[in-house]
Amino acid sequence: MLKITNPANGQTIAELPDDDAAAIAAKYRAARAAQPGWAATPLAQRLAAIRRFREGIVRDLDKLAAVLTSEVGKPIRQSRNELAGLLGRIDFFLAETEKTLAPRDVFDESGMRERISHEPLGVIANISAWNYPYFVGANVFVPALLTGNSVLYKPSEFATLTGLEIGNLLHASGVSQDVFQVIVGAGAAGSALLAQPIDGVFFTGSYATGSKIAQAVGPRMIKLQLELGGKDPVYVCDDVDVAAAAASTADGAMYNTGQSCCSVERIYVHEKIHDAFVAAFVNEVKGYRIGDPTSEDSYIGPLTRAPQLEVLADQVADALARGAKLLTGGKRIEQPGNWFEPTVFANVNHTMKLMRDESFGPIIGIQKVAGDDEAVRLMNDTEYGLTAAVYSNDRARAERLLAQVNAGSVYWNCCDRVSPRLPWSGLGHSGIGLTLSTYGIETFTRPKAWHLRSA
Repeated sequence: MLKITNPANGQTIAELPDDDAAAIAAKYRAARAAQPGWAATPLAQRLAAIRRFREGIVRDLDKLAAVLTSEVGKPIRQSRNELAGLLGRIDFFLAETEKTLAPRDVFDESGMRERISHEPLGVIANISAWNYPYFVGANVFVPALLTGNSVLYKPSEFATLTGLEIGNLLHASGVSQDVFQVIVGAGAAGSALLAQPIDGVFFTGSYATGSKIAQAVGPRMIKLQLELGGKDPVYVCDDVDVAAAAASTADGAMYNTGQSCCSVERIYVHEKIHDAFVAAFVNEVKGYRIGDPTSEDSYIGPLTRAPQLEVLADQVADALARGAKLLTGGKRIEQPGNWFEPTVFANVNHTMKLMRDESFGPIIGIQKVAGDDEAVRLMNDTEYGLTAAVYSNDRARAERLLAQVNAGSVYWNCCDRVSPRLPWSGLGHSGIGLTLSTYGIETFTRPKAWHLRSA
């Protein structure tokens, strides 16, 4: 049985039978048998099914948000924000899929025509994440279904109830239970899923798990896409509105209790404004309300995973031992559930775990830098490469700096942002492959090259 626990109070809210290896193999066989028929279904009908899914999200938004908050601890307003934000992503896929899949003639001369078409991969495994299960999951299963694939969808064990809600909505919208299968379970279920003869694996999670998946399926030469972690940096230049930059970056660091893939995880500030920025940043963080995630005015909720409390405590201890200055927070909140104080350090450096290892919680280090060159060097001093931001009133300066930063997404005067129109990708330990944009539609297909000579 899989036990579902409310991270806000430690209470069990559900116990579900999990799928064993035999059940997962049966779900794979059903998905394999159903996939050709789904691929042959006119695209207009597949689009209509996803439109009905969107309508279901709108209709049930409050209920779905409450379920999400109950199992991951996300403050209720942020749960509703995730669902509302999902609608724009669905709209993008609905608007762009037909054009993206249309065959293209790329050459036609002297009786020889060359064409590119797109075919579905087949049966894919979508092993999804708990921190944004609607965003992260839909980045995969919506375009996968629209392009004619069947999907074996394994939600994180920490967002299983949400995963089942997604399945129910899709099935009610006209996607058959065989075409979209929800797999319930933890690590063992994930391993059993990977053992099936699937045609692609799309995983979102940690670098450690992603590297194990790569080792397991690499020799099979199937499509592998890994959206992994980040240690996302921000550089605040000396020409900014200090209060505005502090408010924006504090939100980027602490939103969703710091449990976002692209949360701000380290900040570098020009020495000319460092002290003023730190004061404004700490004041902003101290104003965040910590409380019951079902309350409308709570901004900081519990951590979803209890083991992360020890990770944060270790980073705090390491930073203090190496000379960092604790400005606020720094410890677990002693009450039922997985609570940790929003924590800000100054006087940090790259010998500290806080500035090198992914935190995935409400903790941040702010480091003083002498200028742009030092900031870029430190931003690139990482194994990750997901996002990076520069705050400056000078666009040319910011773009020059961002061009030197190794990251899949870069931001000027903003952070912690994802757009369906732009590809979402990373470098190094942040993963391989991409979702979103028209490239994130094509990724669920195999391009076929046609060489057509007239008689």
